[in-house]
Amino acid sequence: MFELLWEIPLLFFRIALAYVESLVRLLVPPGRKNVDGQVVLITGAGHGIGRCLAIEFAKLGAHLVLWDIDETGVVETADELRGIGARVTTYTVDVSKKDNVRSVAERVKQEIGDVDILVNNAGITNGLELLKLSDSQIERLMDVNIMAHFWTVRAFLPAMLERQHGHIVSIASVAGKRGTGKLVDYSASKFAVVGFTEALAMEIREMKISGVYTTTVMPFFVDTEMIRNPIPRIRFPRLHPILKPESVASEIVDGVLRNKVEVMIPSSLKYGIAIKNPFVPRKVLLLLEDFLDFGVEAKDKDLTADKDKDA
Repeated sequence: MFELLWEIPLLFFRIALAYVESLVRLLVPPGRKNVDGQVVLITGAGHGIGRCLAIEFAKLGAHLVLWDIDETGVVETADELRGIGARVTTYTVDVSKKDNVRSVAERVKQEIGDVDILVNNAGITNGLELLKLSDSQIERLMDVNIMAHFWTVRAFLPAMLERQHGHIVSIASVAGKRGTGKLVDYSASKFAVVGFTEALAMEIREMKISGVYTTTVMPFFVDTEMIRNPIPRIRFPRLHPILKPESVASEIVDGVLRNKVEVMIPSSLKYGIAIKNPFVPRKVLLLLEDFLDFGVEAKDKDLTADKDKDA
């Protein structure tokens, strides 16, 4: 009983210190770590955010290991990086296939060495209403957007834990915090990515491993070919801009270098998500969404999915 009486005020004291530390971090961000010469593996590096991330890490002197199912795209990324003097190695990989991931991961270990930073960026979207999706479209999206995280992390995390050095970066989405119509499958996969990375961080903490970090990235809609017409009736550019992949990549890399647990882009979104529940009634949120008329346009409004047909 005496120990409990001592531990309770000690707990409150530590909580108070944590708040102070958080405030200090807000005012004075931690310094950026050096990744010069480190091996950075990026999935989905053939285009979009993945290609921009590769460019940002290349500027910092990292050795890039680029994965993509699109051989042409990943080679184009590599050529661009070599043009600025970067060291880069490419592999054609279908991250939805666990055997493919495992075999290529072994090649990376043998040909390159241990991976220091793993960026799970590969992702797809269907942009269709749930009942218009085929079974194979749903399964393919889940395999790429979340199951691939299991296979890549299981391949590269053991060496990170052994060396007590490494970083797992998961590219999720604001759709992983707030569901969006016509993105039911996509939102579900991104919610899963957020939960996966949060639970993984707790697991690493319980192992008392201090040198292996995780970062979950949750950007607003990015100007790529993945999502069609993500534009509200009334746009507030400073609050909810349609993001450019170059600026998103820059913010992601900055967050990784500072070992941030979460990176919300733009950062203003975190305040809206923080008050989502329980302070704001659901009906109020729905009224605001109706007023803003925000959402995404289905790729084909008249498409009826053939549930027995492959995507």
